[in-house]
Amino acid sequence: MEEILLKFQPGILPHFFIMQTLANLSMANVFGMVPFLNSILGTMLPMLGMVKQDPMKAVFCVALQHFSESIQEYLANLDKAPDPTVRKDTFSSDLFSAYDVLFNNWLQNRECKVRLAVVEALGPMSHLLPNEKLEEQLARLLPGILSLYKKNVEPFYVTKSLCQILESAVSNESRTLEPQIDSVLSVLHTQICSSTEALTQMLVRNRNEILRCFTVLASIFPDHLLSYLLPKMEANNPKVRMGTLIILKQVINSAAPLMEVKKPLILAAVRQPLQDTSNRVRKVMVQLISTMAHHGYLEQPGGEVMVEYLIRLCCLSSETSLRRQNSELEEVTEESVRRISINTLYLISTTVERVTNVLWPYLLEFVVPIQFTNALTPVCKSLVHLGQKKQEEGMEKLLINYNVNVNLPSPHALFTRLLVVSASLDPGDGRNAAALRLLSVMQINIHPTTGQFWEQEIPPLLEYLEGGVHFLGVTPPSPIIFYQGVTEKPHQQPVWEERLLKFLVGSLQAVSDDVWICQLSQEMRKQLNNYNNSALEKNFLYKCIGSSLGACANRELVRKELQELLTSARYQDETDREGLAVAFGICSTHHLDDSLDKLSEFLKSDIMKKNTGIFNLFKDRADGDLEKIKSALILCYGYVAVYAPIELVLPRIESDILRNVFLYFHTKDLTLKLCLIRSISMIGLAICSSSQAGFFHFSRKSELILQLVEFLKLEPVDSLKSALRHRALTACSYLVKLEPPLSDADKAEMINTALSCVFPLPPISTGNVGELHKETLYADTMEALKDLLRGLLFWNITPQGLEEMFRILDPWIRSRKEHERERALEMSSSLLKFYLHKLNVNCVVSFHNLGILIGRLSPRCSDSLASIRQHTLDCIYYLLYIQMRYEGFAPDHKDDQVEKLQTLRDGLLNPDSSVLFHTCFDIAMIIGRRLPPEQLTSLLFNTFTGLSDPDINCSRAATVMINSLLKDRGTILLAKVPDIILRVQEQLEETPEEHVRKAAVQTVYILATQHVKVVVSSLLSSPLPYDSEMVTLWQALSSDPPLTSQVLNILLEKMTGDVPYKECKTSLLSSASGRVATLQPLAATCALREVLSQPKSSPAVQEFYAQLFVALLLRVSCMVGVQLPKNLGATKDRKNTSQNQSSRNLDPCSSAVEALTFMLIQGGSEEVALSVMADGGWEKMKKEDTHHIGVTSLSSSMVRYAGPKLPEIIKKLQLAQSSAYDNQRVTATAFLAQLLQSSELGDFIFLEPLMDNMTSRLKDSNVTVRMLAIRGLGNIASGYPEKVRKHGSQLLTAMISAMDDREDPDHIVTQEAMSNLSRLLPHVQESDMHSFLIHTAIRIRPFFDHEREELRRSSIILFGNLTKFSSGNGEETLFEQIVNGLVTLLLHLQDPKPDVVKACKFALQMCAPSLNNQGLADMFTSHLHPERGLHYGEFMNNVCKHLLLGYPDLIPRLIQTNISYFKSIWPDIRAAAPLFIGFLVLHMQPDQCKMVDLDHLVTSLIILLKDPVPSVRIKASETMGRLVKFI
Repeated sequence: MEEILLKFQPGILPHFFIMQTLANLSMANVFGMVPFLNSILGTMLPMLGMVKQDPMKAVFCVALQHFSESIQEYLANLDKAPDPTVRKDTFSSDLFSAYDVLFNNWLQNRECKVRLAVVEALGPMSHLLPNEKLEEQLARLLPGILSLYKKNVEPFYVTKSLCQILESAVSNESRTLEPQIDSVLSVLHTQICSSTEALTQMLVRNRNEILRCFTVLASIFPDHLLSYLLPKMEANNPKVRMGTLIILKQVINSAAPLMEVKKPLILAAVRQPLQDTSNRVRKVMVQLISTMAHHGYLEQPGGEVMVEYLIRLCCLSSETSLRRQNSELEEVTEESVRRISINTLYLISTTVERVTNVLWPYLLEFVVPIQFTNALTPVCKSLVHLGQKKQEEGMEKLLINYNVNVNLPSPHALFTRLLVVSASLDPGDGRNAAALRLLSVMQINIHPTTGQFWEQEIPPLLEYLEGGVHFLGVTPPSPIIFYQGVTEKPHQQPVWEERLLKFLVGSLQAVSDDVWICQLSQEMRKQLNNYNNSALEKNFLYKCIGSSLGACANRELVRKELQELLTSARYQDETDREGLAVAFGICSTHHLDDSLDKLSEFLKSDIMKKNTGIFNLFKDRADGDLEKIKSALILCYGYVAVYAPIELVLPRIESDILRNVFLYFHTKDLTLKLCLIRSISMIGLAICSSSQAGFFHFSRKSELILQLVEFLKLEPVDSLKSALRHRALTACSYLVKLEPPLSDADKAEMINTALSCVFPLPPISTGNVGELHKETLYADTMEALKDLLRGLLFWNITPQGLEEMFRILDPWIRSRKEHERERALEMSSSLLKFYLHKLNVNCVVSFHNLGILIGRLSPRCSDSLASIRQHTLDCIYYLLYIQMRYEGFAPDHKDDQVEKLQTLRDGLLNPDSSVLFHTCFDIAMIIGRRLPPEQLTSLLFNTFTGLSDPDINCSRAATVMINSLLKDRGTILLAKVPDIILRVQEQLEETPEEHVRKAAVQTVYILATQHVKVVVSSLLSSPLPYDSEMVTLWQALSSDPPLTSQVLNILLEKMTGDVPYKECKTSLLSSASGRVATLQPLAATCALREVLSQPKSSPAVQEFYAQLFVALLLRVSCMVGVQLPKNLGATKDRKNTSQNQSSRNLDPCSSAVEALTFMLIQGGSEEVALSVMADGGWEKMKKEDTHHIGVTSLSSSMVRYAGPKLPEIIKKLQLAQSSAYDNQRVTATAFLAQLLQSSELGDFIFLEPLMDNMTSRLKDSNVTVRMLAIRGLGNIASGYPEKVRKHGSQLLTAMISAMDDREDPDHIVTQEAMSNLSRLLPHVQESDMHSFLIHTAIRIRPFFDHEREELRRSSIILFGNLTKFSSGNGEETLFEQIVNGLVTLLLHLQDPKPDVVKACKFALQMCAPSLNNQGLADMFTSHLHPERGLHYGEFMNNVCKHLLLGYPDLIPRLIQTNISYFKSIWPDIRAAAPLFIGFLVLHMQPDQCKMVDLDHLVTSLIILLKDPVPSVRIKASETMGRLVKFI
C-alpha cells in the first residue's frame, strides 16, 4: 500500500494502472482498504479537474464506483470491521464533490465508455451522498439517468444504477420521488416490454434489474403502480401485454400483503389477456396463473376461469399454430405452451393445498367434452391425485353430490368416456393409463358394486400399459383379425381392446342392473359422434355398444338401439361402417335372431331404395350413400357369422346370410366389393373354425369362389392401390378348406388368376417414406396367396399334386423379371415346407418327380437376386427331405449331406460369380448323392431347360449343375446318352447364345469321356449337313487330346468301315447310273471336318497323322463325282428353308477336301495346305479329269514341307494301289509317282520298291493309273538320274510297252510314255537303247501329225532325242527314219501350236548332224532358235537348195511326201506343202525334172487350188507357175 501511495501524490496525475490497482484493491480487501479511502479521496478529488483524457476519466469513475461499493460493504459489516467507528458521514462530503463533477461534467462526455463508467459509479455513490444532498439532486438525477436510455449505452448498467438510486431514495423516504413516479414507470415499462425477447445474458440481467425497480416502487406506491399497469392489459400489442403480465407477476410475488385487497381487481383485469392468441402471451399468462394459484387468487370468484384457460392451453395441438398476431416469427410454439400448461396444472393440483377444493370435482367437467381430449392426461392425473387425497380424508369426501354439481358428467358418461379413451394402446401422452387410474378412483361414484372387480382387473391393465407385460393366455377371438378393415395377425392393439372389452363385460356382470346397463348403452350410442375424428376410439366404442347390448336383457331396447345404430350411422365413413358391423356381430352373440331380423328389415325398408325423399331423412348423405349402406350391411352379416354361436349360425348361413349377400355381387363400387369379400372371408372363417366344419356341405362354395376370381381378374396388375386382392385371396383361402373340393378346372383357373394378379405387381420399395402402407399391404397379399395355395395343396398331398402346383408356377419361376421370380421362389419354398410338414407316408413309395422339380429350380441358385438364391436353396432342402420321407425315413431324421446345404447359404449371399458357381457345384454334388438313379435323367433334362434362362448367371448355374452331375454319376447313363445328346442339340437350337453353346460343349465332352463310342454314334445319327448346333457339339470333342484321339479313331473306322458309294440310277426314266455316297461314311467325313477344324485337336492329329492323311486322301478320291444320298438321315423337320438350301449345297468331295485341309493344318503342315491352295490343287482334286493333278500338287507340297511324315504315308498308299476302287488307285499312284521326282526323299524312301510298284501298275485296268505309273517311272530321271543308268533296260522296256498299249484309245499312256522316255534318254546307256531305237522311231512317227498337240509335241521331241543314238550299227537305219520324217518336221514349222513349232526346231537341230550335210546343219543351227521367229519362205528356199545338192535322189520322195500334206487339217501346213514343192522345183536341174511325176503333181495342185483358204490357193498357184520349166 505504501508503494502505491508513493506513486499517488497530490497534484500529480497518477498513472492509469495506479488508479485501476487502487480500485481493484478496494474490492479485493474491503477491511484493509476502506480506512485509507478518506485520505485517498482527499488526494484524488483535486485531480478530477486535471483529468483530460477519456481513459483516465473512465478509470477514475471505476475507482469511485469500487470505493463506494467497498464502503457500503464495510458499513454493512461493521461488526466484523477493524474500525467500527467508521461512518457514512466520513465519506459523504468527498463523494458528493466527486458526484458533482461526474454528473454535471463527465456525464455529458461524447465517449460512450466514459458515460457508461459515470452511470455505473453514480448508483453506488447515491447510497453515500448526504440525505439532504440526495433529496436535492433527485429532481435532476432521475431524469438524467432516464435520458440515458435514449443514448447508445448498454441499458443494463443504466437500470442497475437507476435501481440503486431508487433504493437510496426509498430508504431516505424521499418526497421528491412521487412526482417523478409516472415518468419512471413509463420508461421502465417500455424497457421491460422491449426486453421480453431476452436473447442475451445482458438483456436478461437488464430485465431482472427492471423488475427490482418495480419491486422497490411497489413497496411504497402499490395503488399508483396498479393504476398504471392494469389498463395496459387492454393493449393490443403482445409485447405490451407480456411486459405488463411479467411486472404483475413480479408485483404479486414481491408485494403479496399489499396486493391481498387487490385480488378481485387483478382477476378482473387479467381476463382481457385470456383472449390473446400469441403463444408468448399465453406462456407468460400460464406463469402468472401459477403465481396467482400460490397466492390464493383462484379461490376468488372468477378463479375457475383461470383454470379453464389453463386446461384449454393443455389442449393445444402439437403442431405450430399458423395464426400470428404480427408478422414476426414466434419462437414459442404451441407445443411448448402446452407442455408448460400441463406441468403447471399438475403442479398446482399437487403442491398447492389451497386449490384442492377449487379443482375437485370441478376438473371432471373437462373429462367428457371432446374438445378437451388433448388435456385429458393432465386433467386425469390431477383428478387422480385429488381423488386419492379425498380418499385419504374419507370416502364421504370422495362421493360427489350430482344434485349440487349439476354440470358434472353422469356416471354413465364418465365411464364411457374413460373406457373409450383408454382403448388406444399408444396415444403418446399416457392418456390411457391416466384414464384407467381415474376410472379406478371414481369407482364409487360410477357404480358401487364394481369395486371388487375393478380392484382386481384395473391394476393388471395398468401393469400391461406401463410395464409392457403381455397377457398370457389371452387370445383374441378370430374377429380381431378384421380390425379396421385390415386382415392381419393378432397384435398388441387388438389384444388390448379385447382385454378392455372383457373388463367391460365383467363390469356389467358386476353391476347386474339391467336399467343401468340399458342407460349405459344409450349413453354410449349418444357419444358416438364425439369420435368422428378418431377412428380407433370410435371403432372401440362400437364394440362397447355391442357388448353392452349383448349384456342387456331387454330385447325391445336392444332392437330399438340396433335400429338407432342403423339409422344414425355415418355410412360414408369407413369407421362407422366397420364399427356398426362389429357392434352387430358382438350383439349377435346373445341376440342372433334380433340382429338378423333388424338387418333383414333394414334391407327391405324404404331407406334401401333410391328415393330422394327417403334420403332427405338422413343428413350429410350423397347419392352414393346407398352403396355405402349396402357395404355396411353386408359387413354386418360377416361379423354376425363370426361372433354368433356357431351351432346357431351354421343352419342360417345359406338361408339368411348368403341369400342377402348374393344380392350385391354385381357391383362396381370398390367399397361394396371389399365388404362383400370380407364378409365372405368371415363366413368362411366361421365355418372353418367350427368343430362341425368337416360335416358341413357348403353348396354355394364354388359359386362364391368363381365370383371372387372374377373380382381378381378385374384388378390392375400395374399397381397395388386397394386391399381387394388381399381380401379376395384370404376369402378364397378359407373357402377352399371347406367341403366339397373344387373341380380341377375351377382350381386351375383360381390358381392362375391368383398368381397373375399378384406376381406381376411392380416391386415394392422398402423403407421409403410413404411406402409403409404399400409394403404392409403387399406382405399381407403375398401371405394370403401362400395360404390359398397351401390350402389347395392340402387337398392333394401327393407327388402329382405337387407337380401340378409347380407346373403352374414354372413360368413365373423362369420369368425375365426379378420381382416375379422372387415371388415365385418364395411361394415355392413356402409350399414345399408346408408339403413336408403335412406329409404322412404310410408305406415306401417313389417320389417320381423329384428330378423334375429340382431341375426346374436348381438354376435359380445363381439368380441375380440373393433372396431368390436363398429361396431356391430352401426348395432343394425341402425336396430332398421329402424324398427321404418317401424312402421311409422318420420325420425327425436329419441327413448329414442334406444339412450341408444350410452351410452353403453364405456362398449364395456372395455376389461374386466364381463363389456362386462353386457353391452351385457343391449343391449339385449333394443333389447327385441323394437323388435316386432312375431320376437322374429327368433331373438333367429339366436342368437343360435352365440353359436358356434369360438370366445368364442362372444359365451358367444350370451348366455347373449338369456338368457336376454328369461327372459324378454320368457312368450310369449309358442307355440315355442318345436322348441326352438330342436334348442338348434341341437346347442349342432354342437358345443359340454363347454361354449356352459353351455349356453344351462341356456337357458333350463329359459324356464323351465316359461313353465315347455311344456319343460319337449319337452325333453321327444327326441329319446332314450338320447345323451350327451339331457343329458345336462335334467341336466339343476336340478339346482333350486323349478323347480326341479316341474320337478320330472311331470316326476313321466309321468312314472306312462301309463302301464309300453305291451305284444307283440317276432317274427312273433313265437307265444311266451314278455314284451316290453312303450315309455313314459321309457323316463321319463331315464329323471329321468339324473335329479337325479346331486347333485343340492338333495333338491327336499329329498322333494319327499318316492314318488320317491317307484315309482322307482316299476319301477325297472316292468322292469325286459322287452325289448326295436322297436320305440325309433327317429324323426331324428342318428348321427352315435355309437349311434345306444348305443340304443341297453339301458336296461329299468338298467335305473330304476340307477335312483333309484341316487335318494338314492341325497336323503342323499348314504350309502344305497353303501351297496346294496357291497351286489350285484343292479345286483340281474335286474334278475327275484333274483329280490326279491336284494329288500331284499335294504330293509335291508334302515333299517340300512334310518330308519326314512321308514314309508311313507311302506304306499305306502302296496298299491302296491295290484297292478295288479305280479312284483310290489313281490317287495313290499319282501321289507316289510324284514322290519319284524329288531327290530330297532319298533318306526317307527306298526307290526300288516304288519303281517296282509303278511297273506293276502298268498292267492296271485303269488307263489313268497306267499313265501315272509311266509318269512315276519317268520322274526317276528328275529325282534319281543315277538310278536310270542302273535300271535303264527295265525303264525303257516299260516305256516302249506303254507306247504299245492297245487299251489306250486316246493315247494318254502313249503320250505320257513318249514324254517320259524323252526324260529318260539322256541318262540311259546307249547299248540299252540300240535295241529299241528303230522300233521307237517307227512307233512315234505317226504321232507327228496327230490332232492332239501334246502327242505331236511329245513324239517330235522324242524323235529328236532318239538321234543321239544314231552312231554305231543303227546309223543307216536311223538316217532313213530321219529322211522319212524330214518333210513332216519342216512342214510343222508352220504348226498352229507354238510348242509344236519349238519341238520341230529342236528335232531338226538334233537331226542335222545325222544328215551329213554341213550346210543344212548350219542353217538349222542358225535359223531355228526356239525363241526367235522364222522367215519360213526364205528358210525353205535355202533348205531346198541344200537338199537338192546333198540328196538329189530324194526328190521324188520329198515331193510325194509334200503332196500327202495337201489334205492336212491345218491350213498353214497345207500352204507350206506346195511352197516346199515350189522351192524344190525352183532349184531342180533340168535333168532332175524327169524324177518328178508331173501329172500327179499337177492334178494334186489343181485340187489344192480349190482350197477354201486363200493363202493355200496362193501357194498352190505359185507352185503351178514354177512348173513351166518342165514344159
